[in-house]
Amino acid sequence: MKTTMRRTLVLAGAAALLVALAPSAQADPLGDLIAPPSNPDAYLPTPLGDPWFTPPAGFEAQAPGTVLNTRGVAVQPGTTSTQLLFRSTDSKNNPIAAATTVIVPDSPWTGGGPRPVVAYNEATDSLGNACAPSSTLPRGTNKELDNMQELLGRGYTVVVTDYQGPRQAYSAGLVSGHTVLDGLRASQSVGVSPDAPAAITGYSGGAIASGWAAQLAPTYAPELNIVGVAFGGPPTDYKILQRSLNGGIGSGLFTAATIGLSREYPEMRALANDNGKRLALVQKDQCVDVLSYSGLALFDQQNLSNVPDVFNHPITRTVVEENRMGQIKPEAPIYIYQGLQDFLIPKEGAEAVQDQWCAAGASVHLEEIPGDHAQAEGGGRPGAFEWMSQRLAGVSTGGCERVVR
Repeated sequence: MKTTMRRTLVLAGAAALLVALAPSAQADPLGDLIAPPSNPDAYLPTPLGDPWFTPPAGFEAQAPGTVLNTRGVAVQPGTTSTQLLFRSTDSKNNPIAAATTVIVPDSPWTGGGPRPVVAYNEATDSLGNACAPSSTLPRGTNKELDNMQELLGRGYTVVVTDYQGPRQAYSAGLVSGHTVLDGLRASQSVGVSPDAPAAITGYSGGAIASGWAAQLAPTYAPELNIVGVAFGGPPTDYKILQRSLNGGIGSGLFTAATIGLSREYPEMRALANDNGKRLALVQKDQCVDVLSYSGLALFDQQNLSNVPDVFNHPITRTVVEENRMGQIKPEAPIYIYQGLQDFLIPKEGAEAVQDQWCAAGASVHLEEIPGDHAQAEGGGRPGAFEWMSQRLAGVSTGGCERVVR
């Protein structure tokens, strides 16, 4: 009875939302609701209609990080901001075009050496193109601009990449790491010194991009001078998130993450039943909101699947394992902060990553602090930013330490 009720809620909610979103969603929303299409491209985000994001013919042959298009934008008074379209690499090592926004303080850098650069990865946690930083920053609607302002106030160049890539593949680790690193490469075309000390930071969804950039850098972008990576509240392992989010209060977030992941791995779409496909159509352009986090219908991915025990299906197991953080040793020192009472993104994920990286010989400081997911972001960020500033100033660090506050 409970399963039938949930499925009814899913179908009714999908129908209502799809009709409401019809003007910007599909050409035939009612038809797609009745018979969801099998083509994975139908579940990709709606294009913004901005030709600037269209890469030139033959871009695939360019090296990762090559700039394909450039334009100036207004983001923050007292800074000069430039958006770059660049060549990057998706989760299956195919060429893609991604965008980044490079924000440089107008005041001269008074420290020693070249001006440091910070790759700031906001918790985009969304599925639509209009939710990406390249769209929200010029519109003045970016929800983490205050954090970027703090870094700009320290004199750093801030690079804010659309790390989910052109498919807005929320939660996909490989594409996120690739695009962050290529965004840093591309920033050198607008004055960032190749020798500039670079740091990487982000919280929650932004921690996915930060952690994956850290562990991919030694092989994917070894020339970058990455001196430290600081991130918090990291979703590191889908097996942990299945227990903490799926079917519960965070199920909307888990559903959005599953949809995002399936954009990099379209083979996952074959595991979805019609209700699962309907939700993917409804949410394809969704920006983070209360539905994303709460999942009012308590979505269970098993009820949205057409196979028994979907979490143990070979496709699921392969994708989950490929996107589990911690399996590759980073060379740069790492600082992780984590809420002790975080029931959405439990501390076991951060602890497992620290254990695995430290066992491989990496330098990882884990700071466990009081608070849930939202509280830990505010409580842990000052320490993370100070640690990062020390690394950018050339202060060395090393070893592994776990501190419980």
